[in-house]
Amino acid sequence: MITFLTRRSLLAAPLLPVAAPAPTGPLPVVASFSIVADLVQQVGGEDVAVSSLVPPDGDPHVFQPRPGDLNRLRSAAVVVESGLGLEGWLSRMVQSSAFSGIRVTATAGIEPRRTGQGAHAVPDPHVWQDPRLAIQMVRQIAEGLGRADPARAGVYKLRGESYAARIRQEDAAIGGRWAAVPLARRRVITTHDAFAYYGARYGVTFLAAQGLSTEAEPSARALARLAAQMREQGLRTVFVENMTDPRIARAIAREAGATVGAKVYADSLSPPGGPAPTYLDMLRYNTDQFVGST
Repeated sequence: MITFLTRRSLLAAPLLPVAAPAPTGPLPVVASFSIVADLVQQVGGEDVAVSSLVPPDGDPHVFQPRPGDLNRLRSAAVVVESGLGLEGWLSRMVQSSAFSGIRVTATAGIEPRRTGQGAHAVPDPHVWQDPRLAIQMVRQIAEGLGRADPARAGVYKLRGESYAARIRQEDAAIGGRWAAVPLARRRVITTHDAFAYYGARYGVTFLAAQGLSTEAEPSARALARLAAQMREQGLRTVFVENMTDPRIARAIAREAGATVGAKVYADSLSPPGGPAPTYLDMLRYNTDQFVGST
């Protein structure tokens, strides 16, 4: 028997969902800065084409957009940021570029550490310094890439979990390194306050001349106080971060009779060929420097 459908019955029939077409090439993704870009690359693999707004050795706290950055945002399918107020400049760029894709905040759902008191307390955005929290960021990134590219969502999830396993292995190795150092000796001086999550994870006390952001210049009194602490506690090394002004570290070292140590990496990776071109390389390298100074 042949059934004839009238125009009315066709209009009344439920519409079946139509699968979004798979991208014809790698998914274009813009990341806010180099550490986030590496996490995206590890999850996305060959299925993404990632570029970073803040380049390696750049400072995401004080980033100034360059010519062409708005065009990169406009043509991206996904923008990935860390969040927690670190990239205050990104929302203005997204609005100016008329970006129409998916925006992913990698730290969504993470309860941050805070510094300051009461109404003046602000979140510490450097959550990737605790590998356990970096795993949560990886999962947010995998979920966001899957929303932008449903045909490969399962691939992103599997790749993200595989990368999370590698991060857990590195976390265990770093814990083993610090277990050999007595608690009383686990003290490190850096130029800005970017390692509190690392310190909480591995039982290390970090002292810093600058606060959470690199924008504020430390006062002479703050530098003198930090130098006095170093002398009292027998600390002989000040570490300078790759994206900060080394003059601060030199001033502290001069006042304390200490030396300036090797560069460490807090908010930015090194360029390819440097000591910390990936997130896992950064964790290993920083740990080598910190443990070696105790």
